[in-house]
Amino acid sequence: MGSRHFPARTVLFERETSGVTYRVPALLHIPCVAKLLAFAEERLSVDDAHANLLVLRRDPAATNMRALETATLAHHRSMNPCPIYDELTGMVFLFFIAVLGRTPEAFQIITGQNAARLCYVTSSDQGISWSHVTDLTQQVIDWATFALGPGHGIQLKSGRLLLPAYAYHIDCKECFGKLCKTTPHAFTFYSDDHGQSWQFGEFIPNLQTVECQMVSVDEEDGSNVLYCNARSPLGFRVQALSTDDGAVFHSGQLVQRLVETPHGCHGSIIGFQAPLYYLQTWLVWACHLLANA
Repeated sequence: MGSRHFPARTVLFERETSGVTYRVPALLHIPCVAKLLAFAEERLSVDDAHANLLVLRRDPAATNMRALETATLAHHRSMNPCPIYDELTGMVFLFFIAVLGRTPEAFQIITGQNAARLCYVTSSDQGISWSHVTDLTQQVIDWATFALGPGHGIQLKSGRLLLPAYAYHIDCKECFGKLCKTTPHAFTFYSDDHGQSWQFGEFIPNLQTVECQMVSVDEEDGSNVLYCNARSPLGFRVQALSTDDGAVFHSGQLVQRLVETPHGCHGSIIGFQAPLYYLQTWLVWACHLLANA
């Protein structure tokens, strides 16, 4: 019986002695040049209100790491990096949310006052240089707040660029002067014109869904569906399918074989072509699990 081979491991982001730490990583593969881009939030502490800048490593074997100085808005902190690569144009988009000041997510949910903006920067040279920031945010109605991924976006066979996202919908705006109820739902931002314009799809309708990732799944009959795997406060992961490339999702289902950690973890899912003779996409799901989960 042959011995197992484990590839060498490289630490991409590590907490510094000063207390600066790195959270919410995202990894993007650029196949035409066999390049990996690794992104993360730089935080002054582990608290999400202390997020500072987004950082990038272009080569996992290199020791240098650079701050993305253009991926910022004045008086905002940059969070939730979500890169996506357009194979048809060679453009890398790095989406992120810019949150006003030190406003925590919990405060936005409690008050119903959204402080997040949807932004992106682009690179046409595989991450060497980056454009100035573009702020796509329009007036958000009935969302207490929203965020991306975390993780990476994908490009579908149709050419559509697709970003996983979630929002806290305001179900009851006022209750004795205070926000009464919000419900989180996963959904997509998408573009059909190589990033010139963006729309958002409908929420997963039934179950509470938060951080999520998505993958396009090829079926044996040649069709394909969009698969979403999302964190949920309901004790198990939630999965949902879309047959129109993410504009609308069917009702979500609890996956009892995928147990959530006590406090949740965003998880990750990727798809790849099955071995020869299988005309399907195989999925790999990964998530941190605690010993008592």
